[in-house]
Amino acid sequence: MAGSVTRLPRDPGPAGWNALLPENVPPEQLNGDQRADWLVIGAGFAGLAAAYRLAQLCPTDRIVVLEASRVGEGPAGRNSGFMIDLPHDLASDNYGGALAADLAQTADNRRGIALAAEMAQAFGLSEEAFAQCGKINGAASPRGDAHNTDFAKHLTAMGEPFETLDAAAMQELTGTDCYSSGLFTPGAAMIQPALFVRSVARGLVSNRVRLFENSPVTDLSRASGDWQATTPGGKVTAPQVILAVNGHLESFGHMRGRLMHVFTYASMTRALTSDECARLGGSPVWGLTPADPLGTTVRRISGTGGDRIVVRNRFTFDPDMEVPDTRIAGVARDHDRAFATRFPMLGDVRMEYRWGGRLCLSRNGVQVVGELEPGLWSACCQNGLGTAKGTLAGMLAAEAANGVGSDALDRMQQAPVPKKLPPGLIARAGATARLRWGEWRAGAEL
Repeated sequence: MAGSVTRLPRDPGPAGWNALLPENVPPEQLNGDQRADWLVIGAGFAGLAAAYRLAQLCPTDRIVVLEASRVGEGPAGRNSGFMIDLPHDLASDNYGGALAADLAQTADNRRGIALAAEMAQAFGLSEEAFAQCGKINGAASPRGDAHNTDFAKHLTAMGEPFETLDAAAMQELTGTDCYSSGLFTPGAAMIQPALFVRSVARGLVSNRVRLFENSPVTDLSRASGDWQATTPGGKVTAPQVILAVNGHLESFGHMRGRLMHVFTYASMTRALTSDECARLGGSPVWGLTPADPLGTTVRRISGTGGDRIVVRNRFTFDPDMEVPDTRIAGVARDHDRAFATRFPMLGDVRMEYRWGGRLCLSRNGVQVVGELEPGLWSACCQNGLGTAKGTLAGMLAAEAANGVGSDALDRMQQAPVPKKLPPGLIARAGATARLRWGEWRAGAEL
């Protein structure tokens, strides 16, 4: 089913996390023809994890990674930086689902986080890049308080630890009196996503992996029993290929009409002055997901680029995997409102970076991990948790291709395929209405 790739990635706005970092080294682009034992397409969380695991399992094999843009500029550098271990179903009221499924999902997510921690240690990443420090569900309304209470009951049934925070504790942490309650869970990792993927990529390159950036694959076809990936500058031929392209799996001819393509949006302030930090108070580093899944995510960061606040909200369904530039300007009003509501003491602080990032979800919440055709493997469809689930998918795809079994891989391979979506206009209308209704219902959490 391979052949010409129908769409190439287009990401709206600058990747703010990447913009904070020192200028990257010039990219090495594919120029000419290469032969490899393994080809990984995509250098996000899934692709980097796949390359890392392949290097462990096949220490003498030649591994090549192709990235369409620069590492850190794509979706991996555009997320909010939460590696979440617990259930995090964006279609639910409070992230939870069926108990047995959530227990299995938590075990799998932790497997992905454990590999990320292993890579962080192997390549000497700083705590700014990766820290297992936990996160908070923050509530800003009685409805949000009820979501936190319900999720706490679910965590008790799962046997998971948590800590409830009252309004005073939330203000002490965040500096704002906006939040009425919080639910702290210790298992999540917080990352600076662009710093994480750039550092891991640099570590892999120093460990025999060849990485070619600005080298989008325009065709993937069979050639004399091998796979041949064509880019504007050359070709890579390999017997085994791992597609780590998330929603662009459809662009390679697989799972068409079964994947939901959603954009979410974020804004990052300019660096706060010392006076503004004192005016805000609270801790210099924290991460908060909303009690309602469609509410506003907030992070305060302190490190490379100074002290800043990041807000993320709004979701749009975009099956063509592109959004117009005007979309960023439209959601910016919602970001500014959310920021002003939470941080009135910072009324003169403006946003420096605004961007959008792609998510891929399936109607039945399954990932696509396994062999699509002989020698062609998928590590795609991360269902809104690209950090943890993407890392897990890349690891499992590499293991599956090498015959390394596990309970996590069994769950992936026994899962059904993503449910087929309704016809185009119906899917767009239904998904858009569901998102708008969810955001309206989130109320003060948005």
